[in-house]
Amino acid sequence: MRAIYNKAIEWGWDGVNPSNGIKKFKEKSRDRFLQQNELPRFFDALAEEPNEVVRDYILLSMFTGARKSNMLAMRWCDIDLDMAIWRIPDTKNGDPVVIPLVGIALEILKKRKLSNDATGFIEHPYVFPGQKPNKPIADPKRTWKRVLKISGISNLRLHDLRRTLGSWQAMTGATTAVIGKSLGHKSKHATAVYERLQLDPVRAAFEAATEAMYKHT
Repeated sequence: MRAIYNKAIEWGWDGVNPSNGIKKFKEKSRDRFLQQNELPRFFDALAEEPNEVVRDYILLSMFTGARKSNMLAMRWCDIDLDMAIWRIPDTKNGDPVVIPLVGIALEILKKRKLSNDATGFIEHPYVFPGQKPNKPIADPKRTWKRVLKISGISNLRLHDLRRTLGSWQAMTGATTAVIGKSLGHKSKHATAVYERLQLDPVRAAFEAATEAMYKHT
Protein backbone atom coordinates (compact mmCIF):
# COMPACT_ATOMS: atom_id res chain seq x y z
CA MET A 1 0.00 0.00 0.00
CA ARG A 2 2.83 2.38 0.90
CA ALA A 3 4.43 1.83 -2.51
CA ILE A 4 1.16 2.52 -4.37
CA TYR A 5 0.68 5.90 -2.69
CA ASN A 6 4.34 6.81 -3.16
CA LYS A 7 4.05 6.05 -6.87
CA ALA A 8 0.89 8.19 -7.11
CA ILE A 9 2.71 11.10 -5.44
CA GLU A 10 5.61 10.58 -7.85
CA TRP A 11 3.14 10.89 -10.74
CA GLY A 12 1.79 14.20 -9.44
CA TRP A 13 -1.02 13.24 -7.06
CA ASP A 14 -1.40 15.98 -4.43
CA GLY A 15 -2.09 14.02 -1.32
CA VAL A 16 -0.57 12.44 1.76
CA ASN A 17 0.44 8.82 2.03
CA PRO A 18 -1.76 7.46 4.86
CA SER A 19 0.83 4.80 5.62
CA ASN A 20 3.43 7.37 6.62
CA GLY A 21 4.36 6.98 10.24
CA ILE A 22 3.36 3.34 10.32
CA LYS A 23 6.31 1.19 11.26
CA LYS A 24 7.10 -1.63 8.89
CA PHE A 25 6.68 -5.12 10.25
CA LYS A 26 10.11 -6.53 10.83
CA GLU A 27 10.20 -10.09 9.57
CA LYS A 28 12.00 -12.46 11.88
CA SER A 29 15.21 -13.69 10.31
CA ARG A 30 15.32 -17.40 9.54
CA ASP A 31 17.81 -19.69 11.20
CA ARG A 32 16.74 -22.88 9.43
CA PHE A 33 19.44 -25.17 8.07
CA LEU A 34 19.83 -28.90 7.49
CA GLN A 35 20.52 -30.73 10.73
CA GLN A 36 22.77 -33.75 11.05
CA ASN A 37 19.84 -36.18 11.30
CA GLU A 38 18.27 -34.68 8.16
CA LEU A 39 21.29 -34.85 5.88
CA PRO A 40 21.14 -38.61 5.13
CA ARG A 41 17.47 -38.37 4.12
CA PHE A 42 18.16 -35.27 2.06
CA PHE A 43 21.03 -36.84 0.14
CA ASP A 44 19.09 -40.10 -0.35
CA ALA A 45 16.14 -38.19 -1.81
CA LEU A 46 18.46 -36.29 -4.15
CA ALA A 47 20.05 -39.55 -5.28
CA GLU A 48 16.59 -40.71 -6.41
CA GLU A 49 15.95 -37.51 -8.39
CA PRO A 50 15.78 -38.42 -12.12
CA ASN A 51 16.55 -34.88 -13.30
CA GLU A 52 20.34 -34.83 -13.05
CA VAL A 53 20.63 -31.16 -14.02
CA VAL A 54 18.41 -30.00 -11.17
CA ARG A 55 19.95 -32.51 -8.77
CA ASP A 56 23.41 -31.09 -9.45
CA TYR A 57 22.01 -27.57 -9.15
CA ILE A 58 20.72 -28.31 -5.66
CA LEU A 59 23.94 -29.98 -4.55
CA LEU A 60 26.09 -27.13 -5.84
CA SER A 61 23.78 -24.62 -4.17
CA MET A 62 24.71 -26.27 -0.89
CA PHE A 63 28.40 -26.80 -1.57
CA THR A 64 29.08 -23.28 -2.87
CA GLY A 65 26.67 -21.29 -0.70
CA ALA A 66 25.80 -19.15 -3.73
CA ARG A 67 22.51 -17.29 -4.05
CA LYS A 68 19.78 -18.64 -6.33
CA SER A 69 20.22 -15.88 -8.91
CA ASN A 70 23.93 -16.61 -9.21
CA MET A 71 23.40 -20.36 -9.34
CA LEU A 72 20.88 -20.11 -12.17
CA ALA A 73 23.21 -17.76 -14.06
CA MET A 74 26.33 -19.89 -13.52
CA ARG A 75 28.32 -19.88 -16.78
CA TRP A 76 31.25 -21.97 -17.89
CA CYS A 77 33.22 -18.86 -18.83
CA ASP A 78 33.22 -17.84 -15.16
CA ILE A 79 34.54 -21.21 -13.96
CA ASP A 80 38.19 -22.24 -13.90
CA LEU A 81 38.27 -25.99 -13.33
CA ASP A 82 42.08 -26.06 -13.24
CA MET A 83 42.29 -23.36 -10.56
CA ALA A 84 39.13 -24.72 -8.91
CA ILE A 85 37.44 -21.32 -8.61
CA TRP A 86 34.19 -19.72 -9.70
CA ARG A 87 34.23 -15.99 -10.36
CA ILE A 88 30.81 -14.41 -9.91
CA PRO A 89 30.96 -11.06 -11.73
CA ASP A 90 27.62 -9.69 -10.54
CA THR A 91 26.35 -10.25 -7.02
CA LYS A 92 23.57 -8.87 -4.82
CA ASN A 93 26.09 -6.60 -3.12
CA GLY A 94 27.37 -5.28 -6.43
CA ASP A 95 30.87 -6.63 -5.96
CA PRO A 96 32.43 -9.60 -7.76
CA VAL A 97 33.00 -12.70 -5.65
CA VAL A 98 35.43 -15.60 -6.05
CA ILE A 99 34.18 -18.92 -4.70
CA PRO A 100 36.62 -21.80 -4.19
CA LEU A 101 35.41 -25.08 -5.67
CA VAL A 102 36.29 -27.82 -3.22
CA GLY A 103 36.49 -31.53 -3.99
CA ILE A 104 32.81 -32.46 -4.07
CA ALA A 105 31.69 -29.33 -5.94
CA LEU A 106 34.54 -29.65 -8.43
CA GLU A 107 33.66 -33.29 -9.09
CA ILE A 108 30.02 -32.38 -9.76
CA LEU A 109 31.03 -29.63 -12.19
CA LYS A 110 33.40 -31.87 -14.12
CA LYS A 111 30.68 -34.51 -14.50
CA ARG A 112 28.18 -31.82 -15.49
CA LYS A 113 30.55 -30.60 -18.22
CA LEU A 114 30.88 -34.11 -19.64
CA SER A 115 27.12 -34.65 -19.40
CA ASN A 116 26.33 -31.34 -21.11
CA ASP A 117 28.73 -32.14 -23.94
CA ALA A 118 27.28 -35.63 -24.35
CA THR A 119 23.67 -34.45 -24.46
CA GLY A 120 24.04 -31.77 -27.11
CA PHE A 121 24.81 -28.78 -24.90
CA ILE A 122 28.51 -28.64 -25.76
CA GLU A 123 28.36 -24.94 -26.68
CA HIS A 124 25.70 -23.94 -24.15
CA PRO A 125 26.99 -21.04 -22.03
CA TYR A 126 25.19 -22.08 -18.85
CA VAL A 127 26.21 -24.86 -16.48
CA PHE A 128 22.54 -25.73 -15.96
CA PRO A 129 21.04 -25.49 -19.46
CA GLY A 130 17.33 -24.94 -19.90
CA GLN A 131 15.04 -26.07 -22.70
CA LYS A 132 15.21 -22.71 -24.47
CA PRO A 133 18.34 -21.97 -26.55
CA ASN A 134 21.08 -20.22 -24.56
CA LYS A 135 18.89 -19.97 -21.48
CA PRO A 136 19.45 -21.55 -18.05
CA ILE A 137 16.96 -23.70 -16.19
CA ALA A 138 14.09 -22.04 -14.39
CA ASP A 139 13.64 -22.03 -10.63
CA PRO A 140 13.26 -25.79 -9.85
CA LYS A 141 10.32 -25.44 -7.46
CA ARG A 142 8.64 -28.72 -8.41
CA THR A 143 11.81 -30.75 -8.00
CA TRP A 144 12.49 -29.10 -4.65
CA LYS A 145 9.01 -29.99 -3.38
CA ARG A 146 9.51 -33.57 -4.60
CA VAL A 147 12.84 -33.88 -2.77
CA LEU A 148 11.32 -32.56 0.46
CA LYS A 149 8.36 -34.95 0.18
CA ILE A 150 10.57 -37.99 -0.39
CA SER A 151 12.97 -37.02 2.39
CA GLY A 152 10.21 -36.15 4.85
CA ILE A 153 11.87 -32.80 5.55
CA SER A 154 9.65 -29.77 6.14
CA ASN A 155 10.07 -26.01 6.42
CA LEU A 156 13.19 -25.94 4.26
CA ARG A 157 13.72 -23.49 1.42
CA LEU A 158 16.32 -23.59 -1.32
CA HIS A 159 17.91 -20.48 0.16
CA ASP A 160 18.35 -22.38 3.43
CA LEU A 161 21.05 -24.45 1.73
CA ARG A 162 23.19 -21.32 1.74
CA ARG A 163 22.62 -21.02 5.48
CA THR A 164 23.34 -24.72 5.83
CA LEU A 165 26.85 -24.27 4.45
CA GLY A 166 27.49 -21.28 6.71
CA SER A 167 26.19 -23.14 9.76
CA TRP A 168 28.32 -26.20 9.08
CA GLN A 169 31.33 -23.96 8.52
CA ALA A 170 30.73 -22.51 11.98
CA MET A 171 30.34 -25.97 13.51
CA THR A 172 33.61 -27.11 11.94
CA GLY A 173 35.58 -24.19 13.31
CA ALA A 174 35.45 -21.40 10.71
CA THR A 175 35.55 -17.82 11.99
CA THR A 176 32.68 -15.44 11.32
CA ALA A 177 34.97 -13.39 9.08
CA VAL A 178 35.77 -16.40 6.90
CA ILE A 179 32.10 -17.40 6.76
CA GLY A 180 31.16 -13.86 5.78
CA LYS A 181 33.70 -13.81 2.98
CA SER A 182 32.73 -17.24 1.69
CA LEU A 183 29.04 -16.26 1.51
CA GLY A 184 29.72 -12.85 0.01
CA HIS A 185 28.34 -10.91 2.97
CA LYS A 186 29.19 -7.22 3.03
CA SER A 187 29.43 -5.33 6.30
CA LYS A 188 30.91 -1.92 6.92
CA HIS A 189 32.28 -3.25 10.19
CA ALA A 190 33.90 -6.32 8.67
CA THR A 191 34.93 -5.15 5.20
CA ALA A 192 38.46 -4.25 6.28
CA VAL A 193 38.91 -7.69 7.80
CA TYR A 194 37.54 -9.41 4.70
CA GLU A 195 39.94 -7.53 2.46
CA ARG A 196 42.92 -8.81 4.42
CA LEU A 197 41.78 -12.42 4.19
CA GLN A 198 43.24 -14.76 1.60
CA LEU A 199 41.26 -17.45 -0.20
CA ASP A 200 43.08 -20.33 1.54
CA PRO A 201 41.17 -20.17 4.85
CA VAL A 202 37.91 -19.89 2.93
CA ARG A 203 38.78 -22.97 0.90
CA ALA A 204 39.72 -24.83 4.08
CA ALA A 205 36.40 -23.85 5.66
CA PHE A 206 34.51 -25.05 2.58
CA GLU A 207 36.40 -28.36 2.66
CA ALA A 208 35.69 -28.97 6.34
CA ALA A 209 32.01 -28.07 6.07
CA THR A 210 31.24 -29.97 2.86
CA GLU A 211 33.08 -33.09 4.01
CA ALA A 212 31.26 -32.99 7.34
CA MET A 213 27.90 -32.76 5.55
CA TYR A 214 28.67 -35.26 2.80
CA LYS A 215 29.81 -38.01 5.16
CA HIS A 216 26.14 -38.42 6.03
CA THR A 217 25.29 -39.70 2.53
